[in-house]
Formats: sequence, C-alpha cells, structure tokens
Amino acid sequence: MTGPRLTRLWRPLLAAAAVLGTALGAAAQDNYPERAVRFVVPYPPGGGTDVIARIVQGRFQQTLGQPIVIDNRGGGGGSLGTDVVAKSAADGYTVLFTLSSHTINPAIYPKLPFDTAKDFEPVGTIASLPQILVAHPGFPASSVAELIKVAKERPGALQFASVGNGSPGHLAGELFNLRTGTQITHVPYRGGGPAVNDVLGGQVPLLWVSIPAAAQFVKAGRLKALAVSTVKRSVAFPDVPTAQEAGIADFEVDSWYAMFVPAKTPKAVIEKLNRALNQVVADADIKDKLLAQGSEAVGGTPQALGDVVASELPKWARLIKQANIKAD
Repeated sequence: MTGPRLTRLWRPLLAAAAVLGTALGAAAQDNYPERAVRFVVPYPPGGGTDVIARIVQGRFQQTLGQPIVIDNRGGGGGSLGTDVVAKSAADGYTVLFTLSSHTINPAIYPKLPFDTAKDFEPVGTIASLPQILVAHPGFPASSVAELIKVAKERPGALQFASVGNGSPGHLAGELFNLRTGTQITHVPYRGGGPAVNDVLGGQVPLLWVSIPAAAQFVKAGRLKALAVSTVKRSVAFPDVPTAQEAGIADFEVDSWYAMFVPAKTPKAVIEKLNRALNQVVADADIKDKLLAQGSEAVGGTPQALGDVVASELPKWARLIKQANIKAD
C-alpha cells in the first residue's frame, strides 16, 4: 500500500502525535521544575555576583522545591558564562544570574558569541546597587560642586580610580566628565580592594566603586562620600546625595543583579521563575542580607527588566563610544 492512500492513513496518527507532544510539553511546563535548576554565574567565586547568588540560593530552593546549583563560569568579562546560557536548552533549567555589565559588554566586546538583546529572555531583577563617589579625606573638596570647581581649575590633573575598564564605576566616572565638562583621568584597577587601598593611601584622590567595597572606610572616616550614582539615595548611606541632587542632570548608573533564561523558554516557565524571584526578594531575611552588602531588593516583572536592558544597551554604547572606552 503506497501513495495517497498511505498518506491518508498516516495523517490522523501524525496529528494525534502532535497533539500528544503538545500536551506533554504543557504538562512538563506545569510541573516545572522537576529537577535541579542551574544558576550560571559568569564570574569567579567570591565576587559580588557570586555573593548575591548565594544569598538567595537557599530561599529559591525552598520556593521552587528543587536544588539550585551555582555554576561559576568566569572569564571574558562575564561573556564566557553568558554564552553557556545562550546555547543551553530553553527549558528553564539553566538560568543566567548576572549583573549590569550584561548591557555594557556588547559595546566593550563587539565580537561576543551571542546577541544580548535576542538570545535571552528576562526573568526579573534581584537587587540594585549604587556606585559611590568617594575621596581621600585630605582631598580639597567635600561635595560634588566643590569637586567640579577643583577639576575645572586643574583640567586633566585629577584622577579617579575604578575596578577596571568598562566597569560600572568607570562608566560613572566618564559620565560625570561628560555631564560636568570636567577632565578627570581614569585609573583602572583589577578589583575593588587594590583601588580602595590606593585611594586610602593617597595615590589616587577619587574613586567610583560599588558601596560594599567602600562602606566600612566611609563609616570609619577614612574616605569621604560625595555622591551616589542612582536616582534615589542609598538606604545604606541615606545622608549621601545622589549625583542628580548634587546638580548633575540626567545622571544614573544603576548596578543591578538579575536573572535571564535562553530565548524561546516557555512563558509559563518564565512566569514560575518570576513568581519565585518575587517571593525570594520579599523575604525579610533576604532583604537584610542584601542590605548588608549595600544592595536593595528589587523584584518586579520580566517586562520591567526587559525595559532596563532595552534602554541601557544604546545608552552605554553611546557613552563608551564618546569616552573611547576599550577592553583591557
């Protein structure tokens, strides 16, 4: 038996198989997760992103009812681990747990092996973390206005440190220059510890860095805080003004930690992960632990995170081009 008659016989069976496959796929989504979920952190153990991931790990396990395995895949400024997720199965079992360099790296590394905008779906934002502008106690400025005055009197003579080229602190410093018309020279370091130490020692007068790296020294009076980079004040340092409050219009550098999954991950799976995320960051103990790191719990919808990514990609690309920022 061949030809059209055979085709007619097989057609109902193929249709039934398709319906069955769809039903099984829907059932798998309804039962998600049925096994361990892997959080890929694209940075080495002990760094800020890894610390935040481990703070929320246990609470995610309780909420999802499955183990959460943290997989550190450092290298390439975060691009190696990010690529692992981009090329993983779109089933919700491999999650990218990363920070705001996710929207900076495409302009720093133009030949990334993935498309940041197209290869990922947003899940939600865990926490946000301001950059803080600090100075050596002996520096002759104790406010942003005074700093601008000193910088304009000595164009090109002042320096600011950061944890590296293309870091949020570096971008904050370059944005400061562009918005104020100053020429404060960037000095990149390989990490917050060395950068803070040189500012404490007076080798470099200024530093843009994440709050946890400088917090203890500001509280001890060994560094003085001039501003934070976010549009609202930091809960950790409520007396420190924002850069916008200090008179710098259109200034915002928000370091955030967030979760993404590969593109084409089922919507139902993303919704389950997002519900779990919002339950985790609403937990009082988690909030306290994040705050101890200088971070504020955020939460929110996938769309809200997607909007952040969509707005930051062109924003940082323009700034990086204007400031001629290159990878190390």
